[in-house]
Amino acid sequence: MFSTGSKWLKLISVLICLIVFNQVLLTIFQMNHIFLQLSYVMINICTVFVLIGLLIILRKTRKELNKSNQKLNNIFNSLDVALWSHDLKSDHLFINPGIEKLYGYQLKEFYQDYDLWKKVIHPDDLDVLTERAKLIKQGQPVTSNYRIMRPDGDVRWIQDTGIPTYDDRGNLIDFSGVLFDLTEQKEGEARYRGIVELSPDFIAVIRDWKFDFINDAGSKLIGVESPSDLVGKSILGYVSTSDVRRIRDILHEMDDKELEKNRFELQIVHVDGRKLDVEMSVMKLLYEGKVARLAVGRDITERKKADEIIHQMAYYDALTGLPNRNMFKKHLNNRLLNNTGENLAVLFLDLDRFKVINDTKGHSTGDLVLQIVAKQLTEAVQNAGLVSRQGGDEFLILLDDTTNEKVETISQRIITAFSQPIYIEDDEFFVTPSIGISLFPEDGQDQEMLIKNADTAMYLAKDRGKNNYQYYNPSLNKLSTRKMKLEVALRKAIEKDELTICYQPQIELSTRKIVAVEALLRWNHPKYGGISPVEFIPIAEETGLIVPIGRWVLQKVSEQHKQWKEAGLTSLRVAVNVSVRQIQENDFADDVKRTIQEYKLNPLDLELEITESIMQNIENSTIVLNELKNLGVTISIDDFGKGYSSLSYLKHLPIDKIKIDKSFVDDISHSSNNGSIAKAIIDMGHNMNFTIVAEGIEEVQQVEFLMKNFCEYGQGYYFSKPVSADEVLSIVEKEIE
Repeated sequence: MFSTGSKWLKLISVLICLIVFNQVLLTIFQMNHIFLQLSYVMINICTVFVLIGLLIILRKTRKELNKSNQKLNNIFNSLDVALWSHDLKSDHLFINPGIEKLYGYQLKEFYQDYDLWKKVIHPDDLDVLTERAKLIKQGQPVTSNYRIMRPDGDVRWIQDTGIPTYDDRGNLIDFSGVLFDLTEQKEGEARYRGIVELSPDFIAVIRDWKFDFINDAGSKLIGVESPSDLVGKSILGYVSTSDVRRIRDILHEMDDKELEKNRFELQIVHVDGRKLDVEMSVMKLLYEGKVARLAVGRDITERKKADEIIHQMAYYDALTGLPNRNMFKKHLNNRLLNNTGENLAVLFLDLDRFKVINDTKGHSTGDLVLQIVAKQLTEAVQNAGLVSRQGGDEFLILLDDTTNEKVETISQRIITAFSQPIYIEDDEFFVTPSIGISLFPEDGQDQEMLIKNADTAMYLAKDRGKNNYQYYNPSLNKLSTRKMKLEVALRKAIEKDELTICYQPQIELSTRKIVAVEALLRWNHPKYGGISPVEFIPIAEETGLIVPIGRWVLQKVSEQHKQWKEAGLTSLRVAVNVSVRQIQENDFADDVKRTIQEYKLNPLDLELEITESIMQNIENSTIVLNELKNLGVTISIDDFGKGYSSLSYLKHLPIDKIKIDKSFVDDISHSSNNGSIAKAIIDMGHNMNFTIVAEGIEEVQQVEFLMKNFCEYGQGYYFSKPVSADEVLSIVEKEIE
């Protein structure tokens, strides 16, 4: 590779010149012997110097040649490839040491057996040799990929490039080869191919709006059996026209802003005509040497349906179909924020005597009454505003761009509508409305104040005989309404020992065994008698009294659990309802910890039930719930489906179980719904690894439905009404017997 021929030619030329020069001198000086002798001496001296110079040059050249050869050998020996050169005329074989790393055999073994490289080819790849021989005969370079088997049993992929050399008569006189290890590349390709083919997601390469590649999941999503049937076809047949325009805009935006990737949603049209919601990610890539788009999509049709259900649950009342309090507040906020000077009115409506119907005829009848009431309110208000259900037998109405005359006309229309009896089967019911009215901007600048003042005015309507409407005015704050009286009385209820706790068992549906009890707060006032939690809990929430009351409940329940444990009930879990106001207290988690330590309560035996309204302050709630979870207690969502639930939030909270609200359990018995929402909640809960508890079970039909749909636990009057602590002990002891 490093020839010194040119240097030797120069040396020989110099020597010849010297010899010729010597002969010329001899001829010239022959006539004079003295000069002849002298010239002879001089010539010999010159010759000696020339020879010394030649030796020096030769030695230097040899060193340079050795140095160059050493460099070349170092390069050959350091390469991660095998080099192979076979001079067939001289049968001289050259192989660099890289072949040892590649094949696992010693270098000398290849010199001993020229065919060793063939003998180690994997049996399944021997057909490669036939193809190689055919191309070599044609004098063409050939590149082959095949597997070899190393002495240690490893199988490696080799890329073998061979270059044949033929003489003028067509004889193969030399063959050179370069061999690379392709194992990592091949295994990587196999891995990625496996990921793509086994992926449940839609994966496709698209160029010029046509499929260049699509995986099996992608073709199945579209409804085509084989991916090969889609290759080369336009994607336009499987995307709606509106989405095509949107995709063009997205791709142009990517190009303009030099975005590497983009994510968006679109609808794919199935071959049967169905439209499927897909979340798609797109990025540029080189595919087979040309620019294309890689599209990765996921079918989110069911997720979108679930989101719609959750949205429906979060913003609409399941029983009546009306917007709920959340939707009402959202709508009112929007009207206040975008107000251009129009007057608004908030009507707070409570049904008189509804509690009697609910208590005497049962919740099923009460629910039917509420559905009829919702319809009557909607018809009375018509297009003048928004009708929503606040909860229980309370409704909120927002009247837009109104006047006092319009407010009074609609209020009277509502009262007139309720003057007629409500018929349910053979029963006749009369309910009347008490309506409180607050006006914007006079009675409040925000939704909270407007609702609160309308609520206050509603109590005035009740105090004035019910079945009427009253406007809010500041003087109402000085009146002794029932709500105000209850607030005063509630502040003294704990110290006067008016509050008590009863317990409702939670049942494992498959075994009918009691696994837990829920602590329920009751208030028995010496003057007003038994006051429903539906009435006094909201007062406690508004005033902040729920914090000391909640602390008292937790201590009493923990004390009772300790007594049960001492009596032999060692595996009974107790659930305590926790208010959002309690969670908002900075030291709530510390309170729970102190209580657990004080009463030596096993954290696993304590369950804290929170309502979905924690979603209103998700950041703070998440922190507190994680602190509680670290204590080891169980956390459940109570009345699931009535509040702010969102799967995107719930999945990030340390929730153990969800309790299906009674209204959805009641739907199981209604032919119109057949428990569809309850089933959806159970399915979603299981998908998120929640334990499911159904509340308010009253009929065997509900139990059978819940068990069929894999709901694990339930509670309600079908199993047991709320009982005293002593009765709990008696019931569980009987179970053990």
